[in-house]
Amino acid sequence: MDFMDFYEKTVESKKIFHGRILDLNLDTVCLTNGKISTREIVEHQGAVCVAALTSNKEIVLVKQYRHTLSKCILEIPAGKLEKGEIPLSAAKRELLEETGIKGKDFKSLGYIYVSPGYSNEIIYLYSCHVDSKADMKLDEDEFLEPVYVKFDTALKMVINDEIHDAKTQICILKLNKFI
Repeated sequence: MDFMDFYEKTVESKKIFHGRILDLNLDTVCLTNGKISTREIVEHQGAVCVAALTSNKEIVLVKQYRHTLSKCILEIPAGKLEKGEIPLSAAKRELLEETGIKGKDFKSLGYIYVSPGYSNEIIYLYSCHVDSKADMKLDEDEFLEPVYVKFDTALKMVINDEIHDAKTQICILKLNKFI
């Protein structure tokens, strides 16, 4: 597929906000046509998510309250990358922390840009099989509950607009090709 050679050259970048999980920059850019514009950019370390499958063909979801939405939603286990952390290591860590599950046979399902119009966040997608279970190791500000759902049911939930989390939808739809 051929694309035109578009570009934007950063002329100036100002950090407006520095937070625990993201930074906000205001960039001045020179466009392809030579005109100047601004971009509000959310910088994020990146994240991982894991679609874990049991031997009974269940997918492990987590029920978690999301303040941004003011409600609980179902999603696959996920979390942010620590600085310098390898995505697969982070996926294994997050799965254990959020569900108590140790996985095996991890496979990459690729990665996604969350919202490239304003953020550089990348989420690395993985699948695995449940190997063993232990105690959850939640962060002190994390409250969630693992929920086991038959994979076919989870797929129907995506199609029927009952699971709204994008990374969860994408992993379930991708996994459907491999199961």
